[in-house]
Amino acid sequence: MAHNESQMGPPQLTDAQRAAIFDKVAKTVDRQFFDPNFNGKEWPKRAAEERGRIVKFADPEAFESAMHDLVRTLGTSHTGFFHQSVRRVPARLAIAATFHKIDEPLGPVWYAQDVHEGGPAQAAGLQTSDRLVAIDGKPVTVPEQLQFAMGTAVEVVVMREEREIPLRIDVPPPKSRKQPHSQMKSVIVSKLQGNTGYLKVPVLPGVLGLDVAREIDLAMAQLDDSDRVVLDLRGHIGGGLGVLRLMSHLTARKLPIGYTVTRKRAERGYRKEDLPKLGRLPTHLPNALAIASMALKFGVRDSSVALVSEGLGERRWHGRLAVLINEHTISAGEMVAAFVRDYSLGMLVGARTAGRLVPAAGAKVGHGYIVVLPRARYFSWSTEETEGRGVDADISVDWQAGTDSQLARACEELHQARKA
Repeated sequence: MAHNESQMGPPQLTDAQRAAIFDKVAKTVDRQFFDPNFNGKEWPKRAAEERGRIVKFADPEAFESAMHDLVRTLGTSHTGFFHQSVRRVPARLAIAATFHKIDEPLGPVWYAQDVHEGGPAQAAGLQTSDRLVAIDGKPVTVPEQLQFAMGTAVEVVVMREEREIPLRIDVPPPKSRKQPHSQMKSVIVSKLQGNTGYLKVPVLPGVLGLDVAREIDLAMAQLDDSDRVVLDLRGHIGGGLGVLRLMSHLTARKLPIGYTVTRKRAERGYRKEDLPKLGRLPTHLPNALAIASMALKFGVRDSSVALVSEGLGERRWHGRLAVLINEHTISAGEMVAAFVRDYSLGMLVGARTAGRLVPAAGAKVGHGYIVVLPRARYFSWSTEETEGRGVDADISVDWQAGTDSQLARACEELHQARKA
């Protein structure tokens, strides 16, 4: 997508064209939404009631917003309606940064919380604990979430140490219009004081995740001599099957992790023990051969599958692991948190995760519009569903501007555990 295509925005449509889009969205939900009961919502009735009102919105942005609000009433994450010009993308995806709302005497304000390395916000100079003052010359209010148009340049003013600092954030066009997000560094590894290893994984790109799995292997090798490890999943935005390799490094054993069930399989009935098992990523093969081997084994089947850790062997720091999570940790990051919790592989430090864990995909519905819907459900092996609930931290630590109190507490707890 060219830079200026993103700026064009959604087109002006006739009533008939908007009605056709509406009807295709309704049909797509009926056929593809993972739950035939529509998550307990009266979707067919609600859609019928809202159709006449929504198709009258001649303003493209009003139409898009109304359609988005309608599909969001299904009550699950990873559900939405947007135009491929991607002018309303959450900050965590558009600029690779999350923001935390703090109530101050003069009213609520946004502070930059997770600023991911290699993302547009970090490249522009945004730093954790910067207070957001203005966007494109307009004072910032505190809506439900901050959104940015992809393929544009955004002028931002932040307050840092009592000084206003102007920043220009170049938001690139997304590589995928169905799942728009900006690139960031996937794996960051370093050493902290006291021979503590630090691994941050904000995203797991790729459906099969072969390349990022290899990156994780290299990072883990750098942590071989660490006495303890902090795994930072704060602000994690999700990804593909590379999550299997990340979880497999957290234990020497082959353990059932969890399972994904499609609507078709759920309607037929199933036992989790009988689902096809994915317990190895073929990263030893060139990508083309690895993809072919995966397609041969899983490509012709219903995509319901059980994940099993790969049994990669013992590591020096096993049992001395702290996993940082927060309210912005979603999707694959929540899978890791649930796995750590279920098998007591380490301590979870920070804040409850977002509870946004359902496999989803986008479908084109005409004139550049896309509806995104969950196509399956994910359960941890304990048959607990994280969607809508999140994973609680074992040690709750509130985020504070100006200091990384969560990382400090994790290191302290690991140090004390080693003494014990």
